[in-house]
Amino acid sequence: MLNLKSVVSLCAVAGLTACGGGVEGEDGLATQESALVTSQGCTFTASYAAQPGTLPPIYDVTVTRAADATCPYGAGSVVVGTSTGTAPTLSLVANDLGVAVSYTYKSSVSGSAPQSLGIKHVAPDTLDIVRSTGLSVYLGRGSIYSGSLSIASNGTTLTVYGTKSGTIYGQTGTGNTYLASYPDFFTSTTAPSIMTF
Repeated sequence: MLNLKSVVSLCAVAGLTACGGGVEGEDGLATQESALVTSQGCTFTASYAAQPGTLPPIYDVTVTRAADATCPYGAGSVVVGTSTGTAPTLSLVANDLGVAVSYTYKSSVSGSAPQSLGIKHVAPDTLDIVRSTGLSVYLGRGSIYSGSLSIASNGTTLTVYGTKSGTIYGQTGTGNTYLASYPDFFTSTTAPSIMTF
């Protein structure tokens, strides 16, 4: 039986400043670190920071594992994605099956470029990216503005809740709020069911 750890959903619809973790970097561009989650005895955080010398800024999204006494793997980190010109919003959850992180991103600095949501499964021991998926609006005719993660009580279904404009491919219903459920997220590549309201 899995020993499920407590999970924390971060920076949901309210945005980064609600997390209280914003710090001003040396280059004047904000960096952000999330609160903590645990997996397999290790503590993880998600953060973003602008790459040095990039203008417009390119933000790296990083998942970091702390060197806790209870963690058998030691300290480490992995860059899971980037956002161009727009600071991402982050959400992070974990249990003993893995660590899941979501982040909003733009792939272009153009003001009309859509914003999407990246979702990654990071292995607690190796920090490998086991699964890479996400949500975007059909044909780029809208944006994903937020994506707050949670893990269902069964320990295997990852849920993403947020706001968007436009139509996500495969959605049912209408509206600018969405709920996407990924069954067996940590052990399969099953597509999500997406409800909007």
